[in-house]
Amino acid sequence: MAASCCGVKKQKLNNSMAAVCNGSAAHSSHYKNGYTVARVDMCYFCFDVLHSHLYSYDPPKAPCFPNDSYPLFVTWKIGNNRRLRGCIGTFSATNLHSGLREYAVTSPVTKDEFSKLHVSVSILTNFEEAEGYLDWEVGEHGIRIEFVNEKGHKKTATYLPEVAIEQGWDRIQTIDSLLRKGGYKGHINHEVRGQLRLTRYRSEKITISYTDYVSQKQNGHA
Repeated sequence: MAASCCGVKKQKLNNSMAAVCNGSAAHSSHYKNGYTVARVDMCYFCFDVLHSHLYSYDPPKAPCFPNDSYPLFVTWKIGNNRRLRGCIGTFSATNLHSGLREYAVTSPVTKDEFSKLHVSVSILTNFEEAEGYLDWEVGEHGIRIEFVNEKGHKKTATYLPEVAIEQGWDRIQTIDSLLRKGGYKGHINHEVRGQLRLTRYRSEKITISYTDYVSQKQNGHA
């Protein structure tokens, strides 16, 4: 089941207006020994897939990176200010080849936008159920919450690790924003936050620009 990593509607947080995912440069979560799964080739592949899709070319051949299964997200941003164009993925373990093929073309990108794009591939790992809504670290963990809304319906929402940093949010602001993103319309207080279920995770994230992609093609590494 596909999920969105971040929204684009503006939300009111502590009497200030902030775009939910309208950050600048990406903030990646690095491990001490470097990435174990994410590779820059995955970003090149997403550009290849999108290019073929937009121009109705034959899809690119199978990439060289491993086809192991992981939860993953593909994020497209556009322009020098890196405005969010689309962010879609899944929390289900998915074969990397087919998952990137699918989510690279799910966002509504046009031909005119192609040369202005930046793509990020996020491979999600280390899922842990938190002991409470504050049991996670800004910039280190992505979070997924499950809660019951005012009508008794179960809802979920997620933010990748970079979202809170890009917006300058603390943990409570992030939780409150995520509740609103998930459709919670009532008053948010300590009791509401305390009733949600939170899963924290880490993300290996690689980002490249269209310029990087063209350079890679010109150097014969396609």
